[in-house]
Amino acid sequence: MRNKIITKEEASKLFKDGMTIMTGGFLCVGTSDVGTAAIVESGAKNLTIISNDGGLPTKGNGLPIASGQVSHLIASHIGLNKMVGQKLNAGEIKVTLVPQGTLAEKIRAGGAGLGGILTPTGFGTIVQSGGDMTGEPKKVIKVQGKDYLLEEKLHADVAVLRGAIVDEIGNVYYDKTARNFNQVMAFAADIVIVGADKIVKRGEMNPNDVMTPSVLVDYIIKEGN
Repeated sequence: MRNKIITKEEASKLFKDGMTIMTGGFLCVGTSDVGTAAIVESGAKNLTIISNDGGLPTKGNGLPIASGQVSHLIASHIGLNKMVGQKLNAGEIKVTLVPQGTLAEKIRAGGAGLGGILTPTGFGTIVQSGGDMTGEPKKVIKVQGKDYLLEEKLHADVAVLRGAIVDEIGNVYYDKTARNFNQVMAFAADIVIVGADKIVKRGEMNPNDVMTPSVLVDYIIKEGN
């Protein structure tokens, strides 16, 4: 059995310039502290981050944004990190805003091998016309007499997730609301790294508690490292 447990330093070597990275969490709840620290430590530039939000100024996605490593943020909410707005206005970062449910479904589509989803959300608004900051109008598709926007899938090179309990082979349990985007992102990336609050031996987890199976997880880092 391959050892999936690595150090933060080893994890940092997995990030390369130009990568697209998904980070789990909801305003840093369920966001891997050790994972985002590894992104910063890697020094990788021109990154695209896909996440619910821009994190906080000194936590979560706010760290690689502050270090100038992120060129594009795809998120639902940036209001609690004023640095994102400042960098956006200065032309230092591109931001694409996506309605939260649509964002989750675009990620799910990426993990399920779908080309995208059809949604009524945003139809007839600035989202349809490109006001989500993409600048590109959405394609409209009519189904059974109703108009829907085509939202294309999202996929990443790496997903950085956080689990409350992770066994040594990569089975993951998320605690309460920290499940949020972590679970769906595990399917939508080529490499999946999980920051673990607690690592246990194989067989110690109740199978009924497994929310992300080990087959999806490539690496495990201990939170707090």
